[in-house]
Amino acid sequence: MAEIAAGLRREENFLVTNDVAVDFLGMEEARVLSTPHLIGCLELVARNLLKERIEEGADSVGSEIQLRHLAATPVGMQVRVAAEVMAVDGRRVRFRVEAFDEREKIAEGAHERVIIDVARFAARVQAKAAGR
Repeated sequence: MAEIAAGLRREENFLVTNDVAVDFLGMEEARVLSTPHLIGCLELVARNLLKERIEEGADSVGSEIQLRHLAATPVGMQVRVAAEVMAVDGRRVRFRVEAFDEREKIAEGAHERVIIDVARFAARVQAKAAGR
């Protein structure tokens, strides 16, 4: 496993499309990136940063997110999301996360992920589903 240390950073870009935009405001012109999808993208970039550095059979799951969604991003704009490792405590990794659209910073916050053994995790989930 490669070392996971404070300062590691990853960025990814995505396009805001209708399938990740709110539609409850009633006007097509008001469609903007939804907060749940923004959170998903921020979690994914943090997960991808870890995934390329952990052992085969391991992955990570989100355990905490704190986010300020600062500005609306219309459909058709590109968004750049970033995650930077701030601290590592055993299997827990804390990130600073932020996002920018083509005009401004749209989000900032913190995110924590826990590195897991996928097979062991799946066994616990199945035991819970079975009522054990």
